[in-house]
Amino acid sequence: MAEPEARDRAGQSPEEPAGGVEQGSGVVIHVTSIQDRMPLPEATIAYAAAKAALSNYSKALSKEVSPKGVRVVRVSPGWVETDGAVGLVTELARQNATDYEGGRKIVMDSLGGIPLGRPAKPKEVADLVAFLASPRAASITGTEYVIDGGTVPTA
Repeated sequence: MAEPEARDRAGQSPEEPAGGVEQGSGVVIHVTSIQDRMPLPEATIAYAAAKAALSNYSKALSKEVSPKGVRVVRVSPGWVETDGAVGLVTELARQNATDYEGGRKIVMDSLGGIPLGRPAKPKEVADLVAFLASPRAASITGTEYVIDGGTVPTA
């Protein structure tokens, strides 16, 4: 007897975006990371490898489902000052006998600098995701949006 196909709570197969292919519309947004191309060898190799794999999967999925009306895009944040990041900076500041701004500088220096001079705010990333999910982005698919304050060097 064949194994039943895996389905999520909405009855969707994990390989097909929820409600999209059959309806001929929809958006899949994968949140990757600049670490897929700029891993921090002393700290985040497994995370960077997972995000690189997700980026490749996302690109392949876009080629498969975009002709069927489902858009697939990637949002690739750099350092985002989440609650977890605040905790990390606070701990780095404590370990290095400096204040919060000094801890922030340690993180920014480890990334090679952030030309904008600060990490992204969670709302900035959320706003980008909301735009990409909206009808205003109806012709955008198969691409990546980096939101990193200029961290990733460009040619």
